Amino acid sequence: MGRKRVERKRRTVFPDPKYLDVTVAKFTNMIMTGGNKSVAQKILYDSFELIQQRLSEDPVKVFKKALDNIKPNVEVRSRRVGGANYQIPVEVKSFRKQALAMRWLRDYAKDRSEKTMVEKMAAEIIEAYNKRGGAMKKRDDTHRMAEANQAFAHFQW
Repeated sequence: MGRKRVERKRRTVFPDPKYLDVTVAKFTNMIMTGGNKSVAQKILYDSFELIQQRLSEDPVKVFKKALDNIKPNVEVRSRRVGGANYQIPVEVKSFRKQALAMRWLRDYAKDRSEKTMVEKMAAEIIEAYNKRGGAMKKRDDTHRMAEANQAFAHFQW
């Protein structure tokens, strides 16, 4: 890998067919395993229906609010300075914020104890919407870690 920092081209993601939303399409792609997009869409759409039933609100708005609640503002990056590794707090770029939030939401939904993935996903989205749950805890831990290492902020590159 080269040493130069080259900005890579971002691929365009087309909106999903049902809700015509790019964020939903990105999350569908993130859920997808083994190229089974229709399975991933079914899981997400069914969990949206479950959210609709439980909260009686627009599920896409609930999903976006949940993602906004989970998005981290700062994270720590490891940097080697004079033979020692320091955890340096760095502001997170917007596309990475969204990617981290989606990844945490997916991973913590998988780890839940409900029976089906639809129920797990719906429950984790609702928890994140209410500022609770595993993904929210991960965000708080990330912020806490960055705050604890604030003394090394002057090593930023």
